[in-house]
Amino acid sequence: METPVIRQLQILGLISLWLLIVAVPGDLASYTIGVGRADTTGPTAEVVFMGYAKIDQKGSGLHLRTFSRAFIIDDGEERFVFVSVDSAMIGNGVRKTVLEKLQTQFGSMYTEKNVMISGTHTHSAPGGFMQDMLFDLTTFGFVKETFDAMVAGIARSIERAHNNVVSGRIFITQGEVLGANINRSPAAYLNNPQSERDRYKYDVDKTLTQIQFVGADNKLLGVINWFPVHPTSMNNTNHLVSSDNVGYASILFEKAMNKDSLIGKGPFVAAFASTNLGDVSPNTRGPRCEFSGNKCSEQYTCPGKKEMCFASGPGKDMYESTSIIANKIFKESWRLWQSGNAKEVIGPIRVVHQFVNMPEQTAEFYNETTKRLEEVHGCLPAMGYSFAAGTIDGPGSFAFEQGTTTANPLWNAVRNLLAVPTREDIKCHGAKPILLATGRMTLPYEWQPSVVSTQVALIGNVVIAGVPGEFTTMSGRRLREAIKTVMNEVLDDETTVIVAGLCNTYSDYITTPEEYQIQRYEGASTIYGPYTLSIYLKQYTELVTAALFKRNVDPGPPPANFSNKNLLTFVTPVLFDTPKWGRNFGDCIKQPQKLARPGDTVTAVFISGHPRNNLMTENTFLTVERLTKDEVWVPVATDANWETRFEWQRTSVVLGSSQVTITWQVPEDIKQGEYRIRHNGYYRYILGGIFPYYGVSNHFKVETSGQRFYE
Repeated sequence: METPVIRQLQILGLISLWLLIVAVPGDLASYTIGVGRADTTGPTAEVVFMGYAKIDQKGSGLHLRTFSRAFIIDDGEERFVFVSVDSAMIGNGVRKTVLEKLQTQFGSMYTEKNVMISGTHTHSAPGGFMQDMLFDLTTFGFVKETFDAMVAGIARSIERAHNNVVSGRIFITQGEVLGANINRSPAAYLNNPQSERDRYKYDVDKTLTQIQFVGADNKLLGVINWFPVHPTSMNNTNHLVSSDNVGYASILFEKAMNKDSLIGKGPFVAAFASTNLGDVSPNTRGPRCEFSGNKCSEQYTCPGKKEMCFASGPGKDMYESTSIIANKIFKESWRLWQSGNAKEVIGPIRVVHQFVNMPEQTAEFYNETTKRLEEVHGCLPAMGYSFAAGTIDGPGSFAFEQGTTTANPLWNAVRNLLAVPTREDIKCHGAKPILLATGRMTLPYEWQPSVVSTQVALIGNVVIAGVPGEFTTMSGRRLREAIKTVMNEVLDDETTVIVAGLCNTYSDYITTPEEYQIQRYEGASTIYGPYTLSIYLKQYTELVTAALFKRNVDPGPPPANFSNKNLLTFVTPVLFDTPKWGRNFGDCIKQPQKLARPGDTVTAVFISGHPRNNLMTENTFLTVERLTKDEVWVPVATDANWETRFEWQRTSVVLGSSQVTITWQVPEDIKQGEYRIRHNGYYRYILGGIFPYYGVSNHFKVETSGQRFYE
């Protein structure tokens, strides 16, 4: 039995051990560090995006490739892997399959305990990879192409990080980014206690936290940044695969460090990972009625049947807005990188992980009304009415409104056709009128997870809490404070707590109990009931305590495994391709202009096959090429560049004909010279087989700085 005296002695002993380790000079306490990046781009055409739950938002091309960025840290005793993936989220099935692939190569080195995989939450990447029915429903079921591309890319990034490990050092610093995020549910935030809100200057976090990785030989290896913002600058009218604002910020940082490399190919790896972004929008102009431009109602609705309440900005369109937000985040991260003011992280690594069945959990909650400490518990998963209303970043359908706390008999009747919530369910979810009793929906398989992954990594006095969903601003603050309280019992040094969002499992949102009562979209999507956060606060403080004292943690109940099931899919395969009559695959049917200058947009159109015939992972559907003095064509841009767009169009469904439009906005820093556009693709022959093709445009000249070519 652990008495208070024994616990005090344990704490004193641990303090002595921790301070002894922290006191060791940096050159003797270096870590083993590895960084790696890999392409995860899935099908870019005719697959619905994951994020907005809009079934007509099918991909038709490529804006920015998606990547997985892996970071390995090893202190000689424990190894920790953090992975940031340009995806909407991460599911149990994705992580499990990644670990299985790694096991074939590395044995038991990489496990559920020490690998943390975080989704950036871009809403413009292909869906169908979650293996939970609700999340795959709007993508027409499971899409194996998406799943396989994600798994292969994540595993490959970890393999590359493993093969790149060197002795190195870690540094941490923080800065402030203004004008890049707003709270999209201020009414819910204002329901938090006034005394708590008074402790913070803003209703969203403005802090950017940066971890820097430097080799022992001072070689610059990589960086991870955490800043709370939804990657929803690319709105739900977008049909081009994109990593959105945080993905572009990663590209900007890597481009600055890997000066002579194509995008996604250089050795330096920069991630902009998700944190407590639940109620945080990048659309800083705020909500307005779609057509009139008038302010939305208090319920975020607009008059008229078809007019939606949308948030937008700060740019004139979604592309400019994406660029502005990305550059704001990048510039502060770059300033921090160059400032030289980062503090070195020194100390042991401790990683703990536990699966938790949320409906079975209990916790204590202090009721401000009764002034009593109450025992509370989790609920079976359920989604509320306001979930269907969507958010100002992507409004929903029908007549649902945010803030709905009263059920509708008609919608309840529709709901009951799928699953009827019990009286216990209704009571448990409290202020939330249940629209979908997902915890009781098991056909054809699980609709939402009951078992989630919880994980904590301690690196010296830095704590990374991997959470299985989207924490709101105040929920994230409470979690950081709870963890700091535990850490401060042991460490005199200031603790930095990072909430790493959307890790390992996706279980929607986590609001505070007070925010939950307002039933905005986030509260309606807090699927385990009003005390979900209370349970997580208890769980993560217990994990941190276990990590500090090096206690073994029970692995917990495993999540549902669908790997051996026939998952439903209604995504039609590509049957065959044929070119237009009298044409061949790769023919350029619209040539670029003969002369271009910085800022101009160059366009070429090619006869194509279907992009799903080959996802061109670690490759490219297009290159912009420059002719060197040696008469060699060298690539200067690919489909991973911000300046290029790849847009696919089916010209005949019956004949299987299609074409692609490639555009390139000439950069300001371009070299003067002779250029061309190349398209690479694959076509599916009607009698079987997939075959490569390519096409090139006519040459065109680029002039810069007033200089001209003379014929």
